[in-house]
Amino acid sequence: MPSAFQFQCHFVLIFLAASKGETRYLEVRDAGEDEPFLLLSEDLKRELSAGQIYRRSLRCIDMLSIEGQFTFTAEQPQLHCAAFFIGEPEELITIDYNFVNIDCQGGDFLKVFDGWILKGEKFPSSLDHPLSTSQRYVDFCESGNIQRSIRSSQNVAMIFFRIHEPGNGFTITVKKNTNLFPCNVISQTPSGRFTMVIPHQHRNCSFSIIYPVVIKISDLILGHLNGLFLKKPTVGCAGVGDFVELLGGTGLDPSKMFPLADLCHSFHGSAQMKIGCDNTVLRMVSSGKHINRMTFEYHQLDLQETENRKENSIEEFCFPSI
Repeated sequence: MPSAFQFQCHFVLIFLAASKGETRYLEVRDAGEDEPFLLLSEDLKRELSAGQIYRRSLRCIDMLSIEGQFTFTAEQPQLHCAAFFIGEPEELITIDYNFVNIDCQGGDFLKVFDGWILKGEKFPSSLDHPLSTSQRYVDFCESGNIQRSIRSSQNVAMIFFRIHEPGNGFTITVKKNTNLFPCNVISQTPSGRFTMVIPHQHRNCSFSIIYPVVIKISDLILGHLNGLFLKKPTVGCAGVGDFVELLGGTGLDPSKMFPLADLCHSFHGSAQMKIGCDNTVLRMVSSGKHINRMTFEYHQLDLQETENRKENSIEEFCFPSI
């Protein structure tokens, strides 16, 4: 039975499931079932590699993982619309306004949010983003021609819009730029491998996987020595300036998730854990004194793995939503 978080993210998860042939989240169908397969087709990839610009209409609720030009034209009053954009972990997203015809005085709006927000939960969390929550919104009705190009701070961004008058709308162009040191990331897929590097920067970085997963950390460099601690009230990495948190939960915001384990010291080898949460996050806290580095791989937890709990399995900490 899907949780509340899965319902909130249904259009995101449909896209993610389609990309890997998964069906776990396909019980809710709404935001266009054919488009994910179109976006992933080899013919489309060849066309785009030849220099053509991908164009299509934007839906009131939409999910996009590809560069291109997207146009929304209201056929009726649309009061609660959002489009979510996602790139590869090492990409930033730029949204350019090409054409905007909305009635700001009549209650219309078009806002870009730096990250994702669902039901008040944000990614990256307020603790991990360099800007305040209010600064993460760019309102076209307030900025107008002053800021017609907005770049995200991570591989996800979104727009909110409300349009009352049929025929009104806008056109945007979505581009992707290389991020040499990816910090906050939402994974597009339920499996993969990633290396997170924070080079002498005082910042926190989170890698979010919206699936129950098996995580294998193969290398962790924090500038000091070995240790892995399951989270207990009196045990953890308090007082250690550089460490990694393993978090699990049913929402989007890492700051509201349950702390499962702390990794306080460097090690070379393997640390593997099963996490049965709807969302799993690896969060690196960095003091800026060291070059911190973590390499890990992950794959979706299947039903058999969920049933066969082992000593390093901590899925019991994840509770279903009521």
